[in-house]
Amino acid sequence: MKQTKTWMAVIVSVLTFSACEKDRGEKENDNDNNHVYTMSNGGKANYLIDYRRAENGTLTYDSSYLTGGFGTGGGLGSQGALIETNDGVILLVNAGSNSISSFKVTHKGLILQSTVNSGGEKPISIAEHNHLVFVLNAGGNGNITGFSLSNNGKLNAITNSTRPLSSNSSGPAQVSFADEGNVVVVTEKATNKIISYTANGTMHSLVSAHPTPFGFAVGHNGNIFVSEAAGGAAGASTLSSYHIDDNGNISLISGPLATNQSAACWVVLTGNGKLAFSTNTASNNISSFNVNSNTGIFSLNNAVAAGTGKGPIDAAVSNNSKFLYVLSPGTNNINCFKVEQNGNLTGIQIINEIAGSAVGLAAN
Repeated sequence: MKQTKTWMAVIVSVLTFSACEKDRGEKENDNDNNHVYTMSNGGKANYLIDYRRAENGTLTYDSSYLTGGFGTGGGLGSQGALIETNDGVILLVNAGSNSISSFKVTHKGLILQSTVNSGGEKPISIAEHNHLVFVLNAGGNGNITGFSLSNNGKLNAITNSTRPLSSNSSGPAQVSFADEGNVVVVTEKATNKIISYTANGTMHSLVSAHPTPFGFAVGHNGNIFVSEAAGGAAGASTLSSYHIDDNGNISLISGPLATNQSAACWVVLTGNGKLAFSTNTASNNISSFNVNSNTGIFSLNNAVAAGTGKGPIDAAVSNNSKFLYVLSPGTNNINCFKVEQNGNLTGIQIINEIAGSAVGLAAN
């Protein structure tokens, strides 16, 4: 396995510990620890909302927690606004108060550990690898800024870690680590670019194979799978896969593959990397794809694998890859599906009364 490179030199003195990652793969956690999380993104107060997941995939409301910040009261146009790390920390953005928060997952519930300035304006997406965190700030000129994450889940800003995007009006959508943590990747909707940052902070970029690269899922071997929303044009969305090497170079593998759906924006993969799902916000449905987890080559499984509520956005796959959850704030619900072995989706539950401003979804 590759060694994760040190980021931007200054991080050497900050990250003096190493984290042991759990193998999430296809394994099932202790049933008491199976949850799905979203957040309200409320304009006056942001709440992290916790649902307990049963063995059959159904959800039951558990608790809500103030994040110490507030949201925008509307959509963020991003993927990854809320994530869970491999060692049980929830990280999320407070886009309206220019801050990010961390919660430690315990058997007694979630404990707010920190709420800190995001290093820019309007944070919309967050990523973590081995206790290193990057947040994507979409406001102002836009940037990514780095943080260290302590063993108890507290965030600390890393000096001199802020890096600009490719332009001052790039319209970013998501930040994530790729290539086993060696590279940080950002999609830019307005510039139609995918950009990467290597360990020394050098930026690389590639014009996407189809307009409006939006959300993406990180697969094996430095491969990523990117939804391309084509500016929301009816029936024009595509999916493409790209390879990112250790030096940050980006190259097209497969696609753009048309699904004849509209505004494909969010992408998730099963734990084995063999199935991908995209939510199509303007078509109110989900597309499914078969993936070669080694090469990154993929094919369309079902252009309409399932219908959803209105305006589906964020999606999350359970850690055992048996269930898919989709947030549909247009109809104030979460759609819950069973993932069949052939990639088909079977609806099992609809959770209602979700805030229309809700964003972000994470499942374990």
